[in-house]
Amino acid sequence: MVEKIFESMLVKSRFLVLFSVVFGLIGALALFIIASYDVIKSIAIMWEYYIEHNDKIDLHAEGVSLIIGAVDLYLIAVVMLIFSFGLYELFISRIEELESIELKDVDILTIKSLDQLKDKLGKVIIMVLVVSFFQRVLHMTFSSPLEMLYLALAILALGVALYLMSKSGH
Repeated sequence: MVEKIFESMLVKSRFLVLFSVVFGLIGALALFIIASYDVIKSIAIMWEYYIEHNDKIDLHAEGVSLIIGAVDLYLIAVVMLIFSFGLYELFISRIEELESIELKDVDILTIKSLDQLKDKLGKVIIMVLVVSFFQRVLHMTFSSPLEMLYLALAILALGVALYLMSKSGH
């Protein structure tokens, strides 16, 4: 009898995962809002540069950096969404609503195992790192040709990593 009560409590403890799911969704929403605000700020910078002819603004340094940062935040928000969906499907219940909508060909939100969740999160996190890398490159200054060679090698390494990542799914 004690064993049955303990096992019942243990099975029901899986609902603790709901905290991670709910706060993951709240975090994703917050990131979507922040990223959208950054896009609006970049539009304001572009407006000030082109319409008001403010030459004091470095459009590429400020505007492009904000857009790339927004893409980065959107990708992190997607990581949070995938994480929330995956935890819910793995620990709570299958999401039947996903099967009835038009995403039948897109399996990004369907998680069947912890390894599958890890792989999907890993791919999006790699994309976040790539975008972050290019955002930092915008603000770099090169003092020697060797530094430019390092940059080229880093971009080549990212390209190879993305290629290998795309092949791992096949």
